[in-house]
Amino acid sequence: MSSLEEVSGELEEIRDEEQEAYDNLPESLQDSERGESMSQAIDSIDYAISSLEDVTDNINEAIDM
Repeated sequence: MSSLEEVSGELEEIRDEEQEAYDNLPESLQDSERGESMSQAIDSIDYAISSLEDVTDNINEAIDM
């Protein structure tokens, strides 16, 4: 497993933990500033994971050329 894949895996674990924490918040807190921050963090981690996957794909394509 490459380092990028390891980082992506770690980010997925962090995202899953953050999502679980968010899901366990009462609905009133999910709509609060704290809940919004957690939701934005989850979205940012998702974006980072997607970006790492794109980079990994591009590197693999370059290697195969």
